Amino acid sequence: MFGNYLIGLREGLEASLVVCILIAYLVKTGRRQALAPVWTGIGVAVGLSMAFGALLTYGSSQLTFEAAETLGGTLSIIAVGLVTWMVFWMRRTARHLKTELHGKLDAAVAMGTGALVFTAFLAVGREGLETALFIWAAVEATSDGVRPLIGACLGLLTAVFLGWLFYRGALKINLAKFFTWTGAMLVVVAAGVLAYGLHDLQEADILPGLASRAFDISSTIPRDSWYGTLLKGVFNFQPDPTKLQVWAWALYVVPTLYLFLRKPAATAPAKAKADAS
Repeated sequence: MFGNYLIGLREGLEASLVVCILIAYLVKTGRRQALAPVWTGIGVAVGLSMAFGALLTYGSSQLTFEAAETLGGTLSIIAVGLVTWMVFWMRRTARHLKTELHGKLDAAVAMGTGALVFTAFLAVGREGLETALFIWAAVEATSDGVRPLIGACLGLLTAVFLGWLFYRGALKINLAKFFTWTGAMLVVVAAGVLAYGLHDLQEADILPGLASRAFDISSTIPRDSWYGTLLKGVFNFQPDPTKLQVWAWALYVVPTLYLFLRKPAATAPAKAKADAS
């Protein structure tokens, strides 16, 4: 449940910050008449994201076992790719996000109502669709009833509340550190989703090695124990993974975390200045 709460919080807060930037900029520049089109675009984006999540849930339930496993495994891998790109993108562009959105909003205001709706839709819709897909994949990976979905919803509600506090100026945190550490935790969650997706493809006979277990500690960490459930909910832990799952998990999480957490190289002017001092 915690892992899905983290997904909802991390992904939802990005969307909330985008909304806050758009709304605050229009209010501060005295263009309140543009708020209605922006809210329309945001509403359409949220509705589309919810419909996408419902379609994934309902559509997968109507498939045969092999087809459902193939779809679940494929979408899980796609979700991992998207969320990996997203955490690196946010780390690289977070400092310039406000300026970029302001520029797009100025251009949209000059073009008219339709452009405003479309700009707001794109700004929030991308986050919403990514969130819907990754939450669906994570919920499928945990296979723990409705609790993962409840966790994701609580995370989204927390993100909305934090976004409101940011807008009101009642909350100030170091967003760079927040997105760095939550991004690192999300990489670990994504590694579990990747392993689960590959297991789905093995069960669908798309990938080999279903019977080749890396280890089996089910007697030490039973699936139905409280600590087994906790590890499953947070890290998508499986007590009897296949060798392919273990190798994929390690080959994803180790280099990804290294690249994500390492400090960016100093630019040439900055380096020259540091050497001169």
